Amino acid sequence: QVQLVESGGGLVQAGGSLRLSCAASGPTFSMYGMAWFRQAPGKEREFVAALSRSGESTTYQDSVKGRFTISRDNAENTVYLQMNSLEPEDTAVYYCAARESLLVERNRAYTGQSDYAYWGQGTQVTVSS
Repeated sequence: QVQLVESGGGLVQAGGSLRLSCAASGPTFSMYGMAWFRQAPGKEREFVAALSRSGESTTYQDSVKGRFTISRDNAENTVYLQMNSLEPEDTAVYYCAARESLLVERNRAYTGQSDYAYWGQGTQVTVSS
């Protein structure tokens, strides 16, 4: 079982950047597909970005394409979300999620919340206008 701890959230002006980190426990991090989701006040939690177990496949929500980048460092057991050109609409609690992926799934990036069994506690991102 993996435990996830997010960090890097904060308050930033519109147009600014933040990098979120998600540190995972356990020796088998490289076997997990990873993703970021977010939940804005009064809204449902939504998909943001996903990265396959292999690190070779990524997928993004349309509204963040070209602005956000998901990546992983298996040596550090960490997944990142680099967020550039932030907008007030990006304000939300950001959650890291993990799923243990079979070798046959290694190049697939999953986008559904039900695809992920493990979740972090979230980190707040606030973008002021």
